[in-house]
Amino acid sequence: MSEVPDSVAGMTAHQITLGAFNLEAQNPALLAGFWAAVTGATPSPGGESVYLPASPGGFAMFFQPRTAPRPEHQASHLDLTVPWGSRQAEVDRLVGLGATFQWNVLEEHPHVQWTTLADPEGNLFCVAEHPPADQQ
Repeated sequence: MSEVPDSVAGMTAHQITLGAFNLEAQNPALLAGFWAAVTGATPSPGGESVYLPASPGGFAMFFQPRTAPRPEHQASHLDLTVPWGSRQAEVDRLVGLGATFQWNVLEEHPHVQWTTLADPEGNLFCVAEHPPADQQ
């Protein structure tokens, strides 16, 4: 294991944040349009790519043309969180925008319930809600 530089060892707060979630897409403009409707961001196209800036408290996204066949297994996905009691309404809204329902996980874990969806190009993502501490 490498030694931590003095300039980092003295830091008391982490200074790393999520800059953007990057996705390759068959059609970057169409997929960015879906995610713009999900997040409320305004797409900023540039050539064949599209950038969605972060909304307050949110995250940015960057869509670029797919450079290889889509992998059979998706190695990572977004977990989006909504206030307790609003998950189903948000899922209904997202399905109305073009997401596809995959499955629910509602009783397996006392600290979270979620619904897994797929965006219009098949990328999985979850919409989760966490109960108040006194209901866990």
